[in-house]
Amino acid sequence: VVDSTKAPASRKLEAPPTTTVVVVGDSLADWLGYGLDELYADQPEIGVERKIRPTSGLVRYDAKNETLDWPAAIKDALTNEKPDAIVVMLGLNDRVPLRDKNPPAPNAKRGEPAQSANQPAPNAKRGSEQPPTANQAANQAPAQPPQAKTEPVDSEAAPQSAQADAQRPAPGGSYEFHTDPWAALYAKRIDDMIAALKNKGVPIVWVGLPAIRGTKSSSDLSYLDELYRERAEKAGIAYVDIWDGFVDEQGRFAVQGPDFEGQIRRLRTADGVHFTKAGAVKLASYVDHELRRVISTHVAPVALPAPEAAPKSGTAGTRPDVGPVLPLSAKETDGGDLAGAGGRGNQALSDPTAVKVLNRGDPLPAPAGRADDFSWPRPSASAAPEIAPQPAALAPASKSDKKPADSAKDAKSKPGKESAKDSGKDSGVTRPRRPANADLDGAPVPPAPVGSR
Repeated sequence: VVDSTKAPASRKLEAPPTTTVVVVGDSLADWLGYGLDELYADQPEIGVERKIRPTSGLVRYDAKNETLDWPAAIKDALTNEKPDAIVVMLGLNDRVPLRDKNPPAPNAKRGEPAQSANQPAPNAKRGSEQPPTANQAANQAPAQPPQAKTEPVDSEAAPQSAQADAQRPAPGGSYEFHTDPWAALYAKRIDDMIAALKNKGVPIVWVGLPAIRGTKSSSDLSYLDELYRERAEKAGIAYVDIWDGFVDEQGRFAVQGPDFEGQIRRLRTADGVHFTKAGAVKLASYVDHELRRVISTHVAPVALPAPEAAPKSGTAGTRPDVGPVLPLSAKETDGGDLAGAGGRGNQALSDPTAVKVLNRGDPLPAPAGRADDFSWPRPSASAAPEIAPQPAALAPASKSDKKPADSAKDAKSKPGKESAKDSGKDSGVTRPRRPANADLDGAPVPPAPVGSR
């Protein structure tokens, strides 16, 4: 039988990591730490340390010792640690009645539940009732106003003062899970845990609980997630909701599902609570996204430029091993140039076109006539417009040049009426005519050779 409550051991790093993430919590947090180890397997600069107590919770840190709790234990565990971020995942074992371990004060006034007249004194033994003395009877008599009419008393109903006291957690009492007094005490323990972790001054990420096998069990963990989310938002720390990553389309517990790469894998173990390797890596991918965000925003300020100090030892003119610290985000240095530029100015930044394109991001104007030139109106062409050449005028034909067919056609015409052609000839007007077979370049057709008739 495989023990699913214990995840594989942490990976060993050859060199100390530059970034350390501490995972705190129960057996689910142990699998979260294992998933982060697998996710950062190719990044040796990130180390993961686990502070795990598998069967613990905020209700009961140790079943045999009620004086121990997580806030005090985590302070001692992180005394010598210097983490860059802390990840918390708790609550799997907190679905039990909660008993307030602080006894009531002897003379408590504010918040102390009222004591009824029929309740025996704290030092009186159960079953032995002593009649009040004369002085006690005299002191209690004015406190009870006389009743004009006796009304029947419902012995089954609880007094109103008792109902109001039941809604407030009284010190030293025990309260069932999923009740308002239980939630009030549990929220205080969440706040104490967050306050203990904030003493390290690093980002804190609280991870919610996933759905587990069983409808009632999943409902209980969803109830706890709402408390974690509320207290985390109030404390100003990051909260990671992983619920949707381990349920099906109907919101029910799912054994299989897509891993962080989208492949369908088995995500949960046979007990229906803990994770497989694929499930642990998917769980870690949710936390990794939030870790990168909070760690990147929690950085140290950039060192300001300092004047270069003369070397304490060595000959004059010796080049120091380390130069002055300069911020990389500065817009301009003292000389405006890189080291070794020899006093040459930056020609690219002096060009207005380069400043327009590189600094402001404006596009370069497209050359005239290119496909991406959308300027309007279009610029006029540089070449002169083409003028079509005029055709050469033809001289009117003489009467001797007429063909016999033309003479016969004229003889047939009616006397006294002239055709439009003859009238044009008589008027002496020559109409220009473009040859039918002239080319587009306007060149005239050469005359026909003599004797071709």
